[in-house]
Amino acid sequence: MKSKNYSENIIKVFKKGGFVLSEPDVLLDSDYIIQRSGESFRKLMLTFEDDTGKNMCLRPDLTIASCIKYLKESPKENAKIFYSGQAYRRSNNKKDKIINDQLGIEILGSKNKSTDDLKVLKIINSSIEKIKIKNTSIKVGDVSLFQKLIESLKIPERWKMRLKRHFWRPQYFEDLLNRLETNSDVDPVAVDLDKKKFSEMKNLDQSKKIANRNVSEILLRFDRKIKDPRLFGENKKIVKIIREYLKINCSIENLDKTLKSFVKKNNLNNSVLKDLSTINNLSKINSKTTFSTNFGRDIEYYTGIVFEIYNSSKREIARGGRYDGLLKSLGSKKNISAVGAAINLNNLKT
Repeated sequence: MKSKNYSENIIKVFKKGGFVLSEPDVLLDSDYIIQRSGESFRKLMLTFEDDTGKNMCLRPDLTIASCIKYLKESPKENAKIFYSGQAYRRSNNKKDKIINDQLGIEILGSKNKSTDDLKVLKIINSSIEKIKIKNTSIKVGDVSLFQKLIESLKIPERWKMRLKRHFWRPQYFEDLLNRLETNSDVDPVAVDLDKKKFSEMKNLDQSKKIANRNVSEILLRFDRKIKDPRLFGENKKIVKIIREYLKINCSIENLDKTLKSFVKKNNLNNSVLKDLSTINNLSKINSKTTFSTNFGRDIEYYTGIVFEIYNSSKREIARGGRYDGLLKSLGSKKNISAVGAAINLNNLKT
């Protein structure tokens, strides 16, 4: 009965905020989700074969299920939806339930990103206050800040892509940092040979073809290859900057000061981590808000702000974030702005 009262009161807040009920499918094509949303979902999903041999699953995530429905019905329209239902997923923690009762909201297709981020968190926080859950705290991260930091570093594009792509895999990400720092997988003989070939080919006719490619094209590839960041003395410094950044953990009130100190200490461009308006506004919602640069690495589709709300026992009762690339990965022709959050009814205990 208590859970029912929670749901009714939360839904009232959702409706007052202009959100409309959406009922995403319970059964989804598991291969479709894995191919388009990342391998991270495979270990979570409860899968089976239907009568035709097709791999199906119970929805592991209501955000993905809602996005799939949105693309089927109204991909060209802005939408403010809410859902009430169950997500089915495995967990490494035996104490976690497989069935998670959730109430959530999503804003899809809107261009007011900063406003929408704040609106989603306000609505979720207001819902929790409505059911009289007190002494809550919020943890916030922003994946886009990490992306901006990597873009600002003086390393080749392929290394930037690697580090951004594997941010979601902490163990492998650390392996990449070790490679970058120690040159452990570089063959010095091969590097010297590449440099020698590069020097020789610079004297050839640039339009001459070798193996169906112009010399100029081959030189461009060689140029990129011999500028591998692992050959520079800056390697350890770059890795140190990344590791130092991922250790930042502070209150929202101290975030500006902390990031400015980090930027100054490491001689970075002042504009790298400057756009913090949305994050700083979060302090108006809950004074017990902390920011962590290492937060939000467990869900691959997040692209911006990520947050979790905890009760007085430090139990997670809600989580959400921005995911502007997910709808494209699910079949849209372009990125569609999207942000949302869900309350876990299973954890609503004072």
